[in-house]
Amino acid sequence: MENRETVSTLSTEPRRYVGKKETLAYVLNDVAASLNINDFKERYIYDVVKIDFKYLAIQNVVATIWDSFNDTFIGVMVDKTRTRWGKFKPYVLLGEIPLTVLGMWYWLIPFLFPNTPATYLPKWIFYFAMSIITETAGTFTSVAKTGFLSTITPEPLERSRLIALANVSSHLVEDLPKQIFGLIYDLIANKKLNLPLPKLFSAFGIVCAAASAAFALFFITNSRERVSQSIKQPSVKHCLKAVISNKPMRIQLLSSLLSGFSIGASRTNFYIDVIGSITWKTIVGIPAFPIKFISYSFVEPLRRRFSTKALWILEDAWTDMLWLTVFGIGSINKNFMKKPIILPMMAIEEIFEMCVYGLRRVIPAEIQNEALDYCEWKNGYRSEAMLGVTQSLITKIQQAVMGAVTNLVMGKIGYVQGLEIGTQTDKTKWWIFALGTGIPIITSSLGIVPKLFYPLSAEVREKMYADLQERRTSMAEFMKTATKEEIDAMAEKQLQGQFE
Repeated sequence: MENRETVSTLSTEPRRYVGKKETLAYVLNDVAASLNINDFKERYIYDVVKIDFKYLAIQNVVATIWDSFNDTFIGVMVDKTRTRWGKFKPYVLLGEIPLTVLGMWYWLIPFLFPNTPATYLPKWIFYFAMSIITETAGTFTSVAKTGFLSTITPEPLERSRLIALANVSSHLVEDLPKQIFGLIYDLIANKKLNLPLPKLFSAFGIVCAAASAAFALFFITNSRERVSQSIKQPSVKHCLKAVISNKPMRIQLLSSLLSGFSIGASRTNFYIDVIGSITWKTIVGIPAFPIKFISYSFVEPLRRRFSTKALWILEDAWTDMLWLTVFGIGSINKNFMKKPIILPMMAIEEIFEMCVYGLRRVIPAEIQNEALDYCEWKNGYRSEAMLGVTQSLITKIQQAVMGAVTNLVMGKIGYVQGLEIGTQTDKTKWWIFALGTGIPIITSSLGIVPKLFYPLSAEVREKMYADLQERRTSMAEFMKTATKEEIDAMAEKQLQGQFE
């Protein structure tokens, strides 16, 4: 690993831009992202809504084509936006409530099409239409939020602190909806509670969506964009250039591309179909829970000693090694079906994996922000939306393609939709175990290779932020006395990457 011994050239006591109320809003926004029961979405579609696996595969392919078209348009549109409220805020404010209302219909599908087979065409068409509409609306808000988060402070050290604080705080509540839902799900599946699954899913889904939207709106109405954009709106050509010329982003995208060919399924399926109780997932995670918080104390000393690149690789390789170990031992003599063996193993894996949890949450977020700042450093303008859309588009395409593959795989391994908990065949149970542990690690292993070539060393990163700080200060002084003609001339220079 590359040693990091360079002393920062930035101020040791950086200016604080974000006050207490805005910090609280930032934390609540992070909490909002985890207020969901997404871990159970597969169960919802497979066993409650019941959509045929082949229909799901077709949907993934068509949605990929649609995303490829509309995401690029959305990215350019957002990057060219200039309003008195900022570049990103209008899209979040106007999109959050309609998106939440639309999303609530997703959880009502079983009531709109009760007792229909998995191949019932009107049900699938409605589900398909809802997915396309919410995905398109969600692109506007997610792209805007990502860009907004990178502009609330120009100080990278303050941004790192906000990321860490938000993650630590959100851990206190992020698993509660899933744990409470899982407990009730087990009681229903084991006939201890007489409550229809559609009502359970709809109640939790709608309440979580409403709470998440409320937190997100509190954040967006109490936060500001502080990193100024270029005076003149970038053209489509400039937006595309921002993607093509961005070396850190190219590395990140290539890593995401290669790791995205992961074939797997949620480990929630393993606990339900093999172990017979989702509550065991919560129990297994209890010993590792405090390690989540402790792991953040490792981040700062590790960042002082090692480069961003080294820590990025460490987190990836460490986690992969642990899950391959679980997969290997679990596959021997059907150990994956023996609770006294597999459950302690899963608990031990969780403990060791959580040791790098802080790195996993902070380092990729910092790399994302470094890529956005690199664009401004090299090109003279920011293009957060286009960069974010490019990353999102690659992720969506891969998720759609690999989601189609996974749905077909689930059919091939003999998974039967709607069976009672724990009643799949032993062969199917092994595949469910493999798809939750070893197979996704093996099929995504090439994603670690591009990380070896991440270009921002400690020295280059420090120079980048020193240059940006000086340039932004000079621009602020220039704007105080400049005439309209001088401002127009400076705007052209910015887009041409000419710096004085």
